[in-house]
Amino acid sequence: MGTWRSASLAAAAAAVLALTATGCGQDKGSSYAGSGNGQPVGNASTAQQPGDNAYGSSGGYGQAGGAEAAAKQAGQLTVSDSKELGKVLTDSAGFTLYRFDKDTASPPKTTCEGDCAKAWPAVPADGVTAAAGTDAAKIGSVTRADGTKQLTIGGWPMYRYAKDTSPGDTNGQNVGGTWHAAAPDGKKASAEAAPAPAAALPGLSVRKDAKLGDVIVDARGMTVYRFKKDSAWPMKSACTGACLQKWPAVAPVGKNDTKGIALKGFVTFDRPDGVKQQSITCWPVYTFSGDTKPGDTNGQGVGGTWYAVSPQGKLVGAPK
Repeated sequence: MGTWRSASLAAAAAAVLALTATGCGQDKGSSYAGSGNGQPVGNASTAQQPGDNAYGSSGGYGQAGGAEAAAKQAGQLTVSDSKELGKVLTDSAGFTLYRFDKDTASPPKTTCEGDCAKAWPAVPADGVTAAAGTDAAKIGSVTRADGTKQLTIGGWPMYRYAKDTSPGDTNGQNVGGTWHAAAPDGKKASAEAAPAPAAALPGLSVRKDAKLGDVIVDARGMTVYRFKKDSAWPMKSACTGACLQKWPAVAPVGKNDTKGIALKGFVTFDRPDGVKQQSITCWPVYTFSGDTKPGDTNGQGVGGTWYAVSPQGKLVGAPK
């Protein structure tokens, strides 16, 4: 009986491993940098779905509590579109960032302390990467009374709101007439100030480039790239630190928010630096800070290691 049970457990474990390998493109003809145990570096999971609580099971950012909530890094900043507010700056988990009218931007100064800081936790300045397509020079910091560094955008100190419990919430908008969702440049988010929106794009889709042919773009129409020094099996990113500021990781996208691209190996990569990154055919993907408008391909061929991505997840235009 004991022998039969052991054999059954071993067979089940082998089946799980085989399914995992198949999901990350272990089919014939794929090229992957292997590891001894055949496991990805970092944690590969299905793409984060809307409504997932990126701040744990406590019910949302505002209920995480105390210093732990206040210290949560923003990571890869993103820009969301709001019908009411236009372009809104959010953290890597999709939580809205705010600014306070009683603060100042020149010089940067924060006036939210004590009980105010409990309701409006300051966003730490460490570990922040500019949103793709935005001006990284706008990112700065200000020293708070307790000596900690707070993120500033365009000189304005950035906060979250304790009553925002789900990604995309904007419950802090116009509280007391002094709190406002932040635009990507640190100004007050405003639909009136926003340019007329372009046709809505899925989270990831395909654009036909005049020189490169079909390439993958994100929801803003920005070209998506792969790095030749990365590997897909084990899944590993060689772009860290300053590299990640120049080549922002593409945030997780739901499979149902794509059009025309390969979905095999379409998983979220939990990077060792804490940033969640989308992968296509198990290769981590990025945008380029040097692309300033939809359709730009300024990252193509940079250093002989960065290339746009085809709908099948392959490098476009890379030397054989």
